[in-house]
Amino acid sequence: MSYQLASEYDVVGVGFGPSNLALAIALDDCARHQRQSCRALFVERQPNFKWHGGMLLPGSNMQISFLKDLVSLRDPTSPFTFINYLHKSGRLLDFTNCRTFYPSRIEFNDYLGWVAGQFGSMVAYGETVVAVEPVSSGQSVAALRVVTRTQDGTEQSRVARNLVAAVGGVPHVPAMFRAIAGDRRMVHTSGYLESPVIGEMKGRAPRVAVIGGGQSAAEVTLDLSERHPDVRIDLVFRGHALKPSDSSPFVNEIFNPDYTDYFHSREQSQRAAIISSFRNTNYAVVDPDLLDQLYRMTYQQRVSGERKLALHPRSEIVSAEAGLDGITLELFNKDEDVRHRETYDVVVLATGYERSPIPTFLDPISRYIESSALERDYRLQTSPGFRPQVYLQGCSEISHGLSDTLLSVLPMRAQEITASLVPSMAGRRSPEQGPHVVEPVYS
Repeated sequence: MSYQLASEYDVVGVGFGPSNLALAIALDDCARHQRQSCRALFVERQPNFKWHGGMLLPGSNMQISFLKDLVSLRDPTSPFTFINYLHKSGRLLDFTNCRTFYPSRIEFNDYLGWVAGQFGSMVAYGETVVAVEPVSSGQSVAALRVVTRTQDGTEQSRVARNLVAAVGGVPHVPAMFRAIAGDRRMVHTSGYLESPVIGEMKGRAPRVAVIGGGQSAAEVTLDLSERHPDVRIDLVFRGHALKPSDSSPFVNEIFNPDYTDYFHSREQSQRAAIISSFRNTNYAVVDPDLLDQLYRMTYQQRVSGERKLALHPRSEIVSAEAGLDGITLELFNKDEDVRHRETYDVVVLATGYERSPIPTFLDPISRYIESSALERDYRLQTSPGFRPQVYLQGCSEISHGLSDTLLSVLPMRAQEITASLVPSMAGRRSPEQGPHVVEPVYS
């Protein structure tokens, strides 16, 4: 064991997806316009920037306007807008000729990567945060020790005066699939494009079950049918029918930043009622244009008499087994009260994501956390004497509304967190003093 001085930062961000990317822009704005510098570092487990890489499907488009990028709604003159990205890429006029507000998902990922590239010096890629520990000063906690681990097992510690976590969701694997989740023929949509088994289906007529009734399930179903013309797909979902998402203008106002104020001020029971009322904007629903494509596909099957896509509404998976011949599912039709078994070459889970209210790497400071409910500025409520501020992005739907996991509020949320951070940065140690915490280094 050797010892070295741990690097010290005003802010350490955990994760470098769109949420903390928007925060990096807001912190940069604060430094340039308010002359309030901030020593920040973002730690990202991926080796490089990629946004939902497993679902960057050809032909898939964004479901929100490009104006809801990382910064436009807060500062349309920013150099980090989607429009400036198009200008710098030499495609602004060409995009205008497309006459759309909805760029492809591939292009929007490229835009995000373009912005991320401009903050590369502030990001440690290929590191996973494994623990956030208290650094005491007398009777108080003065800072946080952020411990990370690379793929080769190397650990590193950094000291943070404040922390902003934006780690996204974890793929949800329903209980009946967990015992065989490691089978390569089991694919969650989060890793759909990166799965070798999807590419290996070429040249034969595989059977695939797609589980789920939302946007991802519909997109994968269409992609599979185009990628592998001979594929036979069973789309299995619990609802009575595939339902359209509601993106009408009045309903869309629930994603406006000022609606977060309203939502946060409601009682818990009222918040739950609001989420239930507007679930059809985001959960188990499909873009209407995509529904039209799926329906036309099923209609053409009726015309040709060739069945390649079968919809199984009102159906549940009772059990799943992995065998030499494939993945065998026991399906239960709730209407007919009938069970039957089918074997598939591949099962694709379009079952969404789970989000923990408080990430597990915060367990070492759990005794200082007074409530999992966040303040309006996304801060965790902590006990007296705990001086670092800890912010959580993307895991507070129950307190901040349906927009919390979406792109719509990123610019304003980043600005709110930055404004909350500024007072704590004003009294920091001067750079000349340098880091002051000695940390052990394990190799």
